[in-house]
Amino acid sequence: MAHELYTRTNQKIYFAGLSLEALGKAEQGQAMNAMARVQAERESALFHLYGALLGLCHEIAGFYRLPQAATPRAEELLTREVLAQIAIPEMAELVELAQAPGTWVHELLAAHAALHRPPQAPKVAKGDVTQPLIVAVNLDAPEEPEALTREVLEGWRQQLKSLAVRYRDGLSEC
Repeated sequence: MAHELYTRTNQKIYFAGLSLEALGKAEQGQAMNAMARVQAERESALFHLYGALLGLCHEIAGFYRLPQAATPRAEELLTREVLAQIAIPEMAELVELAQAPGTWVHELLAAHAALHRPPQAPKVAKGDVTQPLIVAVNLDAPEEPEALTREVLEGWRQQLKSLAVRYRDGLSEC
């Protein structure tokens, strides 16, 4: 039973929940490394959510015995080319969600891909050369809000969980 495809999906959804709990605690923390812990837990939750999505893709591909059933990247399964090989309603819905901008699957895949890009300094327009080179900075000023909040990540987790349950109900009826 431990080698069933659904166990990995369930584990990843659970691990994402643990990371989100730790993220909530880190956000309330006053420790010196609180910001680092917040970033670490946010990335951990995103990593596990991506793994859960990949696990769900593996479940579907395994059920239908697709040749790509063991692919290590969800993006390789969520393409129109894979869908063209065999009409799978669950995969069609996932492909649609992955390719439509603004959907939670599309945003999840984009956020996961962003983890693998090197950091880039923000582009700043060249200023007046007559202005002083030293600029005063207010360290107490609030930073720009992160695009990935705990609420957004938890929403993705709940969407993924409900999608997995719905797909499993449909796949077991066959």
